Amino acid sequence: MFEALLAPVFSPLLRLPPVAAIGIIALVISLIIIIVYKYMTDQTLMKDIKHRQKELQKKMKEYKKEPEKMMKVQKELMDLNMKYMTQSFKPTIITFLPIIIIFGWLNANLAYEPILPGQEFTTTLALKEGFNGNVSITVPEGVEVIGDSVTEINEGKAEFKLKGKEGDYLLVFNYDDKQYNKELTITKDRRYAAVQKLLKDEPVSAITLSNPKLLAVNLFGKEEGGFFSGRVGWLGTYIIFSLLFSLGLRKVLNIY
Repeated sequence: MFEALLAPVFSPLLRLPPVAAIGIIALVISLIIIIVYKYMTDQTLMKDIKHRQKELQKKMKEYKKEPEKMMKVQKELMDLNMKYMTQSFKPTIITFLPIIIIFGWLNANLAYEPILPGQEFTTTLALKEGFNGNVSITVPEGVEVIGDSVTEINEGKAEFKLKGKEGDYLLVFNYDDKQYNKELTITKDRRYAAVQKLLKDEPVSAITLSNPKLLAVNLFGKEEGGFFSGRVGWLGTYIIFSLLFSLGLRKVLNIY
């Protein structure tokens, strides 16, 4: 339902480089949060609290050698912090649900790279402990199995290598007289089927596609590594943009 609502608004952004799309969405969300926060809090009170907090923090430094006075100031500071948080609570609750929905859309569209036509990829079944034997796969026209269509479970996993033409497909796996389905999308567009399907109360616990994780930013061009190697996915990129935009908008709009 939310995908249908958000797609007309955000889908055009998928034509942009991922970092630009994430940056625009981060700016929009930051602006919405700031506007809601501004009009749902008493900014005069918030300004006074901030000013008083700074004064108390200075006093705490002065009273380092006077524990009793320092404790008294610390208690007052804690009361002010609680008052500030109480004021912030309502706008936070109001903006929380829309943000979670948009995060869901980002995760569904910008967390992984698509599987391209003609590209080899794997699909893996993870089975619960104690299950063994063989798993077979049935593929629709347009998808080709590379190697055998029947494989033995090894260390709780059964893996198949595939490739195919552009299109949306349904893979069918057969194990222990049961069938398990997994959607597959092969496309040049920036979209993909859910990378992992989780199952409950079944011998098969998960079916996973090998879509590569999307790197919105790769500062040093490295093939491996995480955030501190300059390789940042959609969430890390969003957080960086969000912090920058929030700080900038608060300063420009005088939000406390």
